Amino acid sequence: MQQQKSFDQEEGKGILYLVPTPIGNLEDMTFRAINILKQAALIAAEDTRNTRKLLNYFEIDTPVVSYHEHNKESSGVKLIEKLKEGEHIALVSDAGMPAISDPGYELVVQAVDEGLTVVPLPGANAALTALIASGLACQPFYFYGFLNRSRKEKRHELEALKRQEATLIFYESPHRLKETLTQMLEMLGPRQIVVCRELTKRFEEFIRGSLEEVLEWADQGEIRGEFVLIIEGSKEQVEQEIAWWDNLTIEEHVNHYISVKNLSSKDAIKQTAKDRGLNKRDVYQTYHVD
Repeated sequence: MQQQKSFDQEEGKGILYLVPTPIGNLEDMTFRAINILKQAALIAAEDTRNTRKLLNYFEIDTPVVSYHEHNKESSGVKLIEKLKEGEHIALVSDAGMPAISDPGYELVVQAVDEGLTVVPLPGANAALTALIASGLACQPFYFYGFLNRSRKEKRHELEALKRQEATLIFYESPHRLKETLTQMLEMLGPRQIVVCRELTKRFEEFIRGSLEEVLEWADQGEIRGEFVLIIEGSKEQVEQEIAWWDNLTIEEHVNHYISVKNLSSKDAIKQTAKDRGLNKRDVYQTYHVD
């Protein structure tokens, strides 16, 4: 067991501050965040160039070091050593909260393992900002973040989320939006969705409607900006008894019928589609093509 009292600190003890930064509008920076960044001995940033623009705007001259996905192991060791020496370090990502679809989780784990103090600051977050304005149920919600880039893996992830009754929250990039919306319609079925674009920025936009309507919107023009997708949860009554195939992938499900039940691949695909309530074509695509 470990107990942390964030504001009851020993003199000379290191502190890791998790500092959110604006997701588009610089006025969303808090006074406390600015003060912490000014007082810290060091700022660990996902992209030092982006962070320096923010620091210059608020006239903050604290030294900045790099901490990102590709150097987090080596950089993390150095940061932990400085914390153990008693330094106060602020961790920031390019936008929003550190560790939420951004670097930071591993550093927090290392700091906690070493018995160091980790202090989070409240602030900007794209997922919750989108959720509260979506018009869909705010509670409960299930934040997933980015889906896998692989088409095959993305289908598996959406299949696993199909029965989730909570409102679903995803992040998506502009060049993958159409493909993701298409797969969501195929795997999740007709549902209400809110596409949130360029949150807090000048061109902030909310597109509300069914998955079919929003997919039609996406097909009509050029897609720009970063997106948050808010999708209503499943309204299907979830059976109390878990199906025997629930933990199998579609391929494993089909292969079970082929190897155990001695069905042909055609019949095995047909039966798998029936079990899962999917279109035979989608199961065939996953099994033979993906």
